[in-house]
Amino acid sequence: MLQKFKENGYEVVDINDDISDVCVVNTCTVTNMSDRKSRHILRRVKVLNPNAIIVATGCYAQVYKKELEEMPEIDIVLGNEEKNDIVHFVERYQNEKKKIVQIQDINQEKEFEEMGEITYTEKTRAVIKVQDGCNQFCSYCIIPYARGRVRSRKIENVVKEIERIAQKGIKEVVITGIHLASYGKDFKDGTSLIDLLEEINKVDGIYRIRLGSLEPKIINDNFMRRLIKLEKICHHFHLSLQSGSNKTLKRMNRKYTTEEFKNIVEILRKYYNDVILTTDIIVGFPGENEEEFEETYNFLKEIKFYKMHVFPYSPRKGTLAERMPEQVDGNIKEKRSKKLIKMSEQNQLEYNKKLIGKEVDVLFEEPEEKNNVLFYKGHTQNYILVKHESKENLENQIKRVKIQTAEVENVKT
Repeated sequence: MLQKFKENGYEVVDINDDISDVCVVNTCTVTNMSDRKSRHILRRVKVLNPNAIIVATGCYAQVYKKELEEMPEIDIVLGNEEKNDIVHFVERYQNEKKKIVQIQDINQEKEFEEMGEITYTEKTRAVIKVQDGCNQFCSYCIIPYARGRVRSRKIENVVKEIERIAQKGIKEVVITGIHLASYGKDFKDGTSLIDLLEEINKVDGIYRIRLGSLEPKIINDNFMRRLIKLEKICHHFHLSLQSGSNKTLKRMNRKYTTEEFKNIVEILRKYYNDVILTTDIIVGFPGENEEEFEETYNFLKEIKFYKMHVFPYSPRKGTLAERMPEQVDGNIKEKRSKKLIKMSEQNQLEYNKKLIGKEVDVLFEEPEEKNNVLFYKGHTQNYILVKHESKENLENQIKRVKIQTAEVENVKT
C-alpha cells in the first residue's frame, strides 16, 4: 500500500511528527486484544490528524465491517482485496466527501493478488509472501473468514521478486504465507512448496532462505530428501503445535496427533543435527483441564523446543470455540502460561550454553549501544540471536564468530 501511494506522488511522513493528509490503519483480528488495539489506533490517528482522511483496512475491517462503519472517526473502510486500489478510493473520497465502505466476499477470491514489486524489505532480510488464505478452519481461528481460501503465488512471480531483492544486496529471504504448507494446493499441475523452494535456491546473491510458520504434516521423508539438497535453507523450523494433548488438539480441529508430531520432529532431527525448533502453544483452550495441561507440559518437556510462543486462549466471535462449554478462568490461563514460558527460557538457555566456545556464522543486522559499547546484533542460520562487540560496521555482513557467553534471548561473543 505504501508503494502504491509513493507511485502516485504521495510523501510518507511520521504520524507523530507531521500532519498527514491520509492515515491508513492496517487492522488485525487474530485476537480480541488486536481488535481493541485496531479501534484504539484508529481513534488516536484521528486525534493526531483531525483533518486527515482515515482509512481502515485489513482483517478486522474484512470481518467486522459494521463496527468500523459506525465509527465516526473513519472515512474509508476497505477489505483485504481492495488494498491494491487504495489510492483510487482515497482520491474518490477527496472528490465526493462521502464515507466509502468497500468489502467484497473474500471467499470468492480464487487467485493470489499481486500487490507490487517488493513485499517487505528490512536492511538485511526480505519477507516474501507467497500464499494467502487457509482451508483448515481450526475451531479457535477467525483467519479463514478474514483471508479466504488458499491462493498461491506463481513461482515465476516469486522468483522475479527475489531476483530484484538480491540486486539490492539483501542476503536473506523469509518465505511466508497465511498457511504456507498449503502452497500450490490451488494449482492444477501438482506444484507444491518444495518446488518453489528449489527455484528460489537457484537465485544468485541470496545466501539464506528462511521458512515462516509451517503446518507440521508437510514434513515427511520425501519432502526432507529434497529439502536437504538446498544449501541455502536455514535449519530453523517453526512448527505450529498449539497443544500437547490429543483431546485438546481434537477440539481445536488440528489435523494431527501428538504421536504424529513427535515423528515429524524426529524426521527433522534426523536430517539436520543442528536444527532449531520453535512453536506456538495456546493455553486455557475451552475444556483444557489440569490433566490435559499436564499432558501438554510433559509433551513439551519431551520435545524440547528451543523457544515457545505461549498464548492464553482468546475467544473469537464467530468461531466454534467461542461457543464451547468449560471456558477456562483467566487466572488459570495466566498460571499455565508462566509455567510454559519458564520452560521455554530454560530450554533456550540450556541450548545457548552448549554453543560456548563454538564458532558460528552470523548475518549481522543492526547496531545496539549499551554502556557506551557498540554491539551488532544478528542471527545464525538456525536463528539464534547473537551480539558481537565491534567498532567496524557489520550491517548486512556474514561473519564467523566464537561464542563466549550465553543467556536467554541474547548470545554474546
